[in-house]
Amino acid sequence: MFDSASGSAAGDRGGERLRADDLALGSIASLSSALVGVALARATVTSTPGTLGTHPSGADLVDVIAALERLKAAATAAQARLSADLDREQRAAQRAAGLPAKQQGAGIGGQIALARGQSPHAGQTLLGVAKALTTEMPHTLNALATGTLDEWRATVLVRESACLDVADRQLLDRELCGDAAALVGVGARSLAARARRIAQRLDAAALVRRARRAVADRCVTIRPAPDTMVYLTALLPVAQGVGAYAALTQAADAARSGGDVRSRGQVMADTLVGRLTGREVVEAVPLQVGLVMTDAALLAPPGSPGRNEPARLTGYGPVPAPWARDLVASTLGKEPERVWLRRLFTRPGSNQLAALESRSRSAPAGLRDFVSLRDDTCRTPWCDAPILHVDHVVDHHRGGATDSANLQGLCEACNYAKTAPGWSATSTDAVVTTTTPTGHRYASTAPDLPGPTTATATATATASKMPSMPSPRRRRPPDYVRNLDLTATVSAIEAYLASRIPVRVVEVEPHPRT
Repeated sequence: MFDSASGSAAGDRGGERLRADDLALGSIASLSSALVGVALARATVTSTPGTLGTHPSGADLVDVIAALERLKAAATAAQARLSADLDREQRAAQRAAGLPAKQQGAGIGGQIALARGQSPHAGQTLLGVAKALTTEMPHTLNALATGTLDEWRATVLVRESACLDVADRQLLDRELCGDAAALVGVGARSLAARARRIAQRLDAAALVRRARRAVADRCVTIRPAPDTMVYLTALLPVAQGVGAYAALTQAADAARSGGDVRSRGQVMADTLVGRLTGREVVEAVPLQVGLVMTDAALLAPPGSPGRNEPARLTGYGPVPAPWARDLVASTLGKEPERVWLRRLFTRPGSNQLAALESRSRSAPAGLRDFVSLRDDTCRTPWCDAPILHVDHVVDHHRGGATDSANLQGLCEACNYAKTAPGWSATSTDAVVTTTTPTGHRYASTAPDLPGPTTATATATATASKMPSMPSPRRRRPPDYVRNLDLTATVSAIEAYLASRIPVRVVEVEPHPRT
């Protein structure tokens, strides 16, 4: 069991005892041959670990960059192997515990996401790619392990072949990746096009069925963009998407031909918002926007302390104080009845919201709003999805209270994932600690509200005075990773991986010196 707070680890797999230092960089294959044998063979190694000679040439630096890129690819290949191993192990444990077949596999993608510092959606995708590579696409896996492919291009091949049955998928894998030399210099788009051509030749009907199923995936999403902007994205069937874009284009051309001084893109964006909301004045769209800012940032006169403290827009993140004031002022000037102010009180010495509680099992509306404002996005580490569920940290039927200290905001996927066997969570002093079935622990702290904190106000704070709990939504690297001596672990890494992943190292001849 690995303890992310202490850095200790122990585990048994099939009678093989794995130590933490074996797994710290256990996903790195052919490290010495790729990095030392290729790059450092051309440079003088100094007494400082991990540095090149005092006068490395440009060719030396390029060799190191290329070697490290192959190293990254080999690492992801090993992660795929280990992810597939974890899936088999966890499913066997769930099966032995009597879990119904339809529920087996729950929460495994979430464990991979936490281990890799990714969102739960990304973790589920990584698990699916790992299972496909290790069971159905050995040539693609080998190309990844040797650095011929990177993780994204391997993922593209898995995606483009997902509609095929196992036999056809293996044929595509052999034809496309059997000769690794044919993959050199091929970009992701070209590789996807090759895969689609082969898939169409092998089973055209499968691609037609896939296209029909894809219609069910249509959706609209939003994500933050720089400078207080957002990306509003619609995934549509091609005919509808092209038709919608053509309609916006025609509206923009008509407006500009009539003398509109806005650019074509501006007219298209304004037309889109106007047609969706039914209002031509974009600034007056009557929707609730959660803007959290300090009283000083909103009301204090120019030059006052705290006037420029950034605000926070729910679902977006920090925004400049002048922009937030302009938003409030513009709305007050047009529709003052639509501006509501709600006072939020924080604990002395911090910007954490004070507590609320309820006697009911379900959180009432006011308490749900409180938790949503406090947490801002899903509390699962590395998951930035919007909050859809406000649920108990410790389940109500196990004695968990319905108060702000025992409630957390979660996205739908994370809330369902924590109900899988072996998952548990505790809440102490505003920190939620989640424990996975393998015993790993991950801590999450709600982000501070706008306003100066004690930590930011004290410029003389030292590392020894900082709290030992991990930073919000970040997992502190274990001691053995932060203090790792790379040179001393090379042989141990390769010895472990030699039995896990077949790796072929391509020796590169040194560039002749001039």
